[in-house]
Amino acid sequence: MTNTVLLAEDDRAIRQALERALTLEGYRVTAVPDGIEALAAIHRERPDVVVLDVMMPGVDGLQVCRVLRAEGDRTPILMLTARVETADRIEGLDAGADDYVAKPFEVEEVFARLRALLRRAAPAEPAAPEDTAIDGVLEVADLRLDSSARRVWRGGTELELTRTEFDLLELLARNAGIVLDHATIYARIWGYDFGPGSKNLAVYIGYLRRKVDPEGRAPLIHTVRGVGYTLREE
Repeated sequence: MTNTVLLAEDDRAIRQALERALTLEGYRVTAVPDGIEALAAIHRERPDVVVLDVMMPGVDGLQVCRVLRAEGDRTPILMLTARVETADRIEGLDAGADDYVAKPFEVEEVFARLRALLRRAAPAEPAAPEDTAIDGVLEVADLRLDSSARRVWRGGTELELTRTEFDLLELLARNAGIVLDHATIYARIWGYDFGPGSKNLAVYIGYLRRKVDPEGRAPLIHTVRGVGYTLREE
């Protein structure tokens, strides 16, 4: 089955080059130059994945993302951005984006991130026999994660997580008490190791901590310097 991509990019050269590359990779692509056309095309065609440039005239990529999430649309969204500061990345995650690629980018990285988003959006496979979770529910201290419903609570408060945040937290919860190294997390969540220079994982961990470990709560997400991350009760 051919996956469909909605690509919104106002730079004609980038839009046309990426459209050709995605088509050659086997995707069916609808390419538009701005956010208004992106929303219209998404409502009309219901693509499998959306690629949005952040900085577009009129309705920008962040606004498109916010509108879709407000409508309850959970289509995976990959943001393209020339703004690479941590605050800019967090703004994109706040808007509901699942992942981002910084410009200038290698097209193979875009392909890898799209494959990872589509894998996570696919229907969940039955749990393996060795899975010790009861009815798909994982519990670590006062954190409760329902894998089948994709819902998370800390104490009595339900947390609003993006698709990538949920997948990352679920991976940590299924391996509670075990330190997962960066390469393992990249492979399991993104399907690709972006190398030691990438800050992608650190950004997501930091953002996840803001939701899972708010001030006043005992921290559950821990950094093991030089190795990786673990979820455990202190």
